[in-house]
Amino acid sequence: MPSGTTALSPDAARRLRLRAQGLVLPDGGRAAASPADVVRRMVALQGQDLPAVLRAIAVRSRPGTTLDDVRAAFDDGELVRGWTQRGTLFATTPRDLAGLVSLTGERVTHLGRRVREAEGLDDALVDRAEAITRELLAASKGITRAEMIDLWQQAGVPIEGQRGYHLIVTLALRGVLHWGPFAGAQQRMVATPVAVPAEQPDAALRRIARSYFTSRGPATVDDLAWWLGLPKTPVRAAVTALREAEPDALAEVTVDGRVMLVGVGAGEPGLDERGLDEPGGVVLVPGFDEMVLGYQDRELVADAEAMRTVVPFTNGIFRPAVLLDGRLIGTWRRAPKSGEAPYELVPGVAAPTRAAVEEAVAAWALG
Repeated sequence: MPSGTTALSPDAARRLRLRAQGLVLPDGGRAAASPADVVRRMVALQGQDLPAVLRAIAVRSRPGTTLDDVRAAFDDGELVRGWTQRGTLFATTPRDLAGLVSLTGERVTHLGRRVREAEGLDDALVDRAEAITRELLAASKGITRAEMIDLWQQAGVPIEGQRGYHLIVTLALRGVLHWGPFAGAQQRMVATPVAVPAEQPDAALRRIARSYFTSRGPATVDDLAWWLGLPKTPVRAAVTALREAEPDALAEVTVDGRVMLVGVGAGEPGLDERGLDEPGGVVLVPGFDEMVLGYQDRELVADAEAMRTVVPFTNGIFRPAVLLDGRLIGTWRRAPKSGEAPYELVPGVAAPTRAAVEEAVAAWALG
């Protein structure tokens, strides 16, 4: 590990992020990781859009990985999807589902109290739904959302409007259920087992912090706090404790004077500076991808104009992104309508880059 603080240019920092994210290697190749290995390393990938997160995992996995391979990891129980942080669905592993919910579940549940009250979901009703749900899941191999809503309705649990959705989220944050194996194109909800022995929250936070900077660095401590949806003070304390206990776990860099951290470990890119001075090529990522969405401050990857192409409306929908050398230059479509271009780039993109984007879209093999 380099001694002291390493100064990186913004270009070098973006190239390092591409490597940390598992999207490229120093030699321009791809990692040899399985879907479960990808998610285990990254802790969690934003997953409210199920097709998008399946592709986000596949594109970081060994070459030739298919969407069926990713689904198989869910069917085998290696991967799960749950409301782990910021009130949003993430794809993760069973271990990190437990760890993340131990850190964030109480906070997110508290923040959602007013919404539940407005929907008429008091604690007694949630407790009743939990008892019914535990019994249902114990007697099945999984239940689709529609089946769960129907069974609640039969049991007299009110599910009108958004009540069913909020009940599912609340029970997930209580550690009752999560999304697991597939039933066709849908996932089934299954019971979340109690982790034994349970990891202490402080230990979980330090471990997750190290993984975050390993799989997303260079990034700031405030990026991590935002990503987790936790207050900055305990997250900063956890990172300080990690650095004191394991001085070689994280390397410090500066990017335009801003202090950021990079995870350092065996088999990881760390601060491998090979090729960081060489411009990279075009990389396509699906919607809601961690390369764009995994940081509170996205200025390193995208300026305001580029972000408007990815999030053109106020609905929070993040479109699939086109990256050039780690910087966002537009969006792309897997299945454009007749007469519609397969990509939309910011002004000023050179013809050779447009040709490279067209080639990358045509070569996309993940449906």
